[in-house]
Amino acid sequence: MDGNKRWVDGKLQHPDRDPKRRKFVAEAQDPYGVILSRIDSRVPPELVFDAGLGDLFVMRTGGQAVGPVVVGSVEYGPMTSGTPLVVVLGHQRCGAVKAAYGALKDDKPLPGNLQPIAEALRRAYRETVRQQHADPVDAMVRIHTKQTAAGLRTDKDLAPLVKRGELAVVSAYYSLDTGRVEVLTGAPAA
Repeated sequence: MDGNKRWVDGKLQHPDRDPKRRKFVAEAQDPYGVILSRIDSRVPPELVFDAGLGDLFVMRTGGQAVGPVVVGSVEYGPMTSGTPLVVVLGHQRCGAVKAAYGALKDDKPLPGNLQPIAEALRRAYRETVRQQHADPVDAMVRIHTKQTAAGLRTDKDLAPLVKRGELAVVSAYYSLDTGRVEVLTGAPAA
């Protein structure tokens, strides 16, 4: 979050981004966080958190849809090197969520291989409709982000790490307007 504050304030340090760091991480890596984000080009996690080479494991999917390969990728850091943090990062004005919301609302499938993204968001869509939000797409982004983090917190392989306090799984929301990351759920107690 310190890195995000630097991003918001325009006081970037650009840590760990030089040839010396590249050589240091060439043989091994020990990232302090896993970021599960969306594919949006406006939300590059390494920049949003002012992080450097070897600092983060980053996975990005359309609509932040998850399946076994993505969950396995998220599990990799905590299970192999003790990475203590997973951040599920949603963002303002997500085009994939907007498309999925419209497709599910109108019961009209998306083209090509985009429909599985909408199906992955169906649970969040149902909750969004049930709660009746003024901005349903933004609400769906937040709901899906929280649901995804909750699912990872209770994942059979990650849950024991969470229970022992070795892993925090946080849901967060990025504002395109301000650059600020807001923690939604799962913030560890300091």
